[in-house]
Amino acid sequence: MESNQGLLKETWHFYKRTLILVSRGSKIYYAWCFFLLAIIITGLIFYLKQHEMGLIETNMTDQVSWGLYIANFTYLVGMAAAAVLLVIPSYIYQFKPIKEIVVLGELFAASSIVMAILFVMVDLGRLDRVWHMLPFIGSMNFPASLLAWDVLVLNGYLILNLFIPIYLLVKFYYRKEPNWKFILPFILLSIPWAVGIHTVTAFLYNGLAARPFWNASILAPRFLASAFCSGPAIIIIIFQIIRKVSSVHLEDTALYKIAELIAYAMFLNLFLLGAEIFKEYYSGTVHMASFKYLFEGLHHHNALVPWIWSAMAMNVTAFILFLIPATRKRLSTLNIGCILIIIGVWIEKGPGFVIPGFVPDPLGEIYEYVPNLVELMVSFGIWATGFLMFTLLMKVAIPIETGEFSHTEYEKERTYLKHH
Repeated sequence: MESNQGLLKETWHFYKRTLILVSRGSKIYYAWCFFLLAIIITGLIFYLKQHEMGLIETNMTDQVSWGLYIANFTYLVGMAAAAVLLVIPSYIYQFKPIKEIVVLGELFAASSIVMAILFVMVDLGRLDRVWHMLPFIGSMNFPASLLAWDVLVLNGYLILNLFIPIYLLVKFYYRKEPNWKFILPFILLSIPWAVGIHTVTAFLYNGLAARPFWNASILAPRFLASAFCSGPAIIIIIFQIIRKVSSVHLEDTALYKIAELIAYAMFLNLFLLGAEIFKEYYSGTVHMASFKYLFEGLHHHNALVPWIWSAMAMNVTAFILFLIPATRKRLSTLNIGCILIIIGVWIEKGPGFVIPGFVPDPLGEIYEYVPNLVELMVSFGIWATGFLMFTLLMKVAIPIETGEFSHTEYEKERTYLKHH
């Protein structure tokens, strides 16, 4: 009983000090947080308008019923799954340069999942529909419904990627050795779970028989391959920013190893996409209409053509930059490759994947979807929410990792003040 009370007391002390920590910072820190808050509030205002009037406020229609929101959702699920590329080298193979930063990567995955869930919520139209997806309260239609599976895997992965790093950070704060027998099973569980979240997302598309564009058995591997490109590319950029604005120790070796893994993943991504394109064009069936719309236009409708070819050029260029050790191990070309991957994969996996599935519709009609201002501002608001969450998590995690924020330092400060 006493040990439980002591644990609760320690935990409460930790969270109380973290609240104080996130409320203090430099002028740049405050400016960044207020900038993100301004975008969040703007997005919320536009969302309230959408919530009142319904999805009629967006440019989505009966023909194209998934748009920018689901495109971002699909992309962000991949970003969250990419934490596996840090977890496996650090915990399984004990690769020291990555092990020092893996906790930050797991918190990045948690922020990505929160954004992904928010994009699903705004795509529901009315918020009261969320109740249908809650276990025991609503009717999830589990296990028949793939959406029910998606709710479970996304929320489960979110819990894992908050529980694991918070447990480790609390132990580091009190300068205690983590109980690896307790936490390691959760870490190992997060690896197949990360694969699961993107596999279930792929199956959501796979299961729609009326949409031939998505009826490919290699869709799940394609999703995973692209996830292991875009997510780590963003992580490389973010870690470099963290290294500049904090005293966290981050070796270039860790960045180069992540870049090497991206090169392998991008090869798989391009290979699987090429196999899919070959199958459609060589067979030449009526089901290739969506591919034609995407890559060359259909009946003079070609809104996505310049976008997808730009994405292909970005992905191939990035693959070459990451494949050659000389360019992969030079920060300037490494960063160019990361930016190309982030944009290229977003186009390919977001609007370049979601929208063509609805074109043409079952009646042969073509509706060219372009997101409107409401969708753009709501999307910016959700991205800003994720960045703010990640910023606040880093405000706590980095000082603990570097030893600047610990219970030992707190006790020293208390002792000093007591005697002076």
